[in-house]
Amino acid sequence: MFPTIHTTLSTQITTLQSITFQFGSPLLSCRVQYEDFTYPNYGVPLVEAYDGRFESAFILLHPFIHVPAALSWSVTSHYPNDVQILEHATKFPWAQVSAKTGLGSCARINQALLTSIGSLADPLADPSASNTLQSFLENHPVWMPTEGRFEPLLQSDILQVFSQAEVDELIFVPEFPHADPIVNLPIADLKTGNIPFPTSGTLLAPDASFLFTVDWDSFFTLFYGSRAFIARAAQSLNLEGFFATANTDHAWFNYSMGCATVTLSPEDWQTDPVSGRVISAVTS
Repeated sequence: MFPTIHTTLSTQITTLQSITFQFGSPLLSCRVQYEDFTYPNYGVPLVEAYDGRFESAFILLHPFIHVPAALSWSVTSHYPNDVQILEHATKFPWAQVSAKTGLGSCARINQALLTSIGSLADPLADPSASNTLQSFLENHPVWMPTEGRFEPLLQSDILQVFSQAEVDELIFVPEFPHADPIVNLPIADLKTGNIPFPTSGTLLAPDASFLFTVDWDSFFTLFYGSRAFIARAAQSLNLEGFFATANTDHAWFNYSMGCATVTLSPEDWQTDPVSGRVISAVTS
């Protein structure tokens, strides 16, 4: 397979439009338009996105943020900045939030988070769950993740996935690729901070074999690729989340519509009693 990349050079990074893969013969090729890899349309099952080119979609939950007491809400009343998060915070899994609050599913926690930022209106909003979550956060050194971005505590994990795939760069597709440029970003420079980690959009493997994408008001990132590749990455990096099923869509919190009732239903949300990690994510 020999990729031909159509590029425009800038001073620091390369701007990309498309890539053509040739399979054995020059007559058999597949042209990939990078602008097609923005976040999937709402209402469409996640596994059907991108014309079904990916075997699996994994809902990667953004961890809550455990901080030293000095950075807690009860002391500062101010959300920590990214530098403080990266230097002092650790992941606080949704499973532990569930155990501490009694919100018994990732769907209910997602619903509480979305309600807290005003993203849901009646009858989908869950003020009771939101209040329960707020009370927990105000009384513990834990902050909720910020919606709509690649969570800082997951950035190193995401880069490690690209490293595991033995690629040296990724393709960044912005949320609005017709207004902002699509560029390639060296993994090494992202790891050292020489290039800022993208806030949102899509991070795509150069051969389009897997990607990460996040929506503007979501508390999760979608991880697309082969099921085996995703499972290995999730297990090796201890990622918390679950595989989408045939009917899982963007609003998977809304289990009244059947979006979260097959592989990982609210009633059957399984966690490791020792680590608190969701174990049905990679074993189902």
